[in-house]
Amino acid sequence: MKILRTDQELQTPLVDAALLEAGHELVLLPDGVDEERLISEIRDTDLLLMCYTPITRRVIEAAPKLRGIVKYGVGIDAIDIPAAVEHGVTVVNIPEYAEETVAEGAFALLIALTKKLPALNNQMHREGWAWPEPQWLGSDIAGKTLGIIGLGKIGRSMARMAGQGFRARVIAYSPHTPEEEMRAIGVEKCDTLDALLTESDFVSVHSVLNNETHRMIGERELKLMKSSAILINAARGAIIDEEAMVCAMREGWIAGLGLDVFSQEPLSLTGHPMSELFDLPNVILSPHLTFYTHDAMERLEQETLERCQELLDGRDVLVKSADPRLRVQTKGVVFDE
Repeated sequence: MKILRTDQELQTPLVDAALLEAGHELVLLPDGVDEERLISEIRDTDLLLMCYTPITRRVIEAAPKLRGIVKYGVGIDAIDIPAAVEHGVTVVNIPEYAEETVAEGAFALLIALTKKLPALNNQMHREGWAWPEPQWLGSDIAGKTLGIIGLGKIGRSMARMAGQGFRARVIAYSPHTPEEEMRAIGVEKCDTLDALLTESDFVSVHSVLNNETHRMIGERELKLMKSSAILINAARGAIIDEEAMVCAMREGWIAGLGLDVFSQEPLSLTGHPMSELFDLPNVILSPHLTFYTHDAMERLEQETLERCQELLDGRDVLVKSADPRLRVQTKGVVFDE
């Protein structure tokens, strides 16, 4: 069978080797491939593996043989799922491979910013030393309030690290999570986003991106935060109004910013809407790689192969995600309860 994998820059040697060894034709396409080339390649494709490349209705309609789309990653906002369902194309993601990994990455951003490690590192490389002057004063996490937006599995891992590990007070805005579930893991429920932003010393975003969360944090919300607050986003860039966020950092509405995700990727030192952030000492920019560890990639590749094999064998595909956009599928899938 013909298998198409986009985003070849994210190397998956185990997946590629196993598919080739099984006798399948494997075509690799780069990140940023244009829609016309993707349509041309997908016309006779049986299985599509993608990570970041947009899979539009036009692409799906051009693929009469396509059995399934395997997102080798978590977020599914780049896939036109209604179009896939209409055309009988199964969509599955790999939602669990990096839950703890991404939470560790987000927490690393938080620690680095509270201790002013980027600025201190720059000072040491520039001058060789830094004396205990007010500009280097950091902040403790213990005794402070961490606000988590979206208490899914990654958010819960973040809550455990901050609460049980660092003795912080943890609150969360997660409208679809019952209060008793939060209480059981030591998290206080906030009924509104405004309340969380107002109370938090640190805010960490872990929501999925959908119509409800798109740009849910804008200028008004950023101005509700404490001027001493730190904002972390390791979920999806478009959850925050990035133009307002750049303004917030330039004008000092908040004290620190750690980002691993952006609406427009990759970034660039110049000519990008976020380029101005590169010059700010209280900002850490990570290239969407908090998931990228040996351990997580091994889990990702193994599970990607399992989902591919189910599709290639004509078996029902195991969907582990609770995302309602995937749960609307009624044929060719079995759900992990």
